[in-house]
Amino acid sequence: MKKIKITLVKSPIDRPERQKLTLQALGLNKTNRSKEVEATPQILGMVRKVEHLVKVENV
Repeated sequence: MKKIKITLVKSPIDRPERQKLTLQALGLNKTNRSKEVEATPQILGMVRKVEHLVKVENV
């Protein structure tokens, strides 16, 4: 499978609880932290929900 690198670029403070939980499920808990994950449909859906808080790169 294809891999993507997700980086948290904006703070989840003052965001809805659902978005905070989505970031936590992606493994992003601090600003400027990155995580490499498989580009499954489930992961891409989670990224789409918080795309205004993260930066996505193909690996």
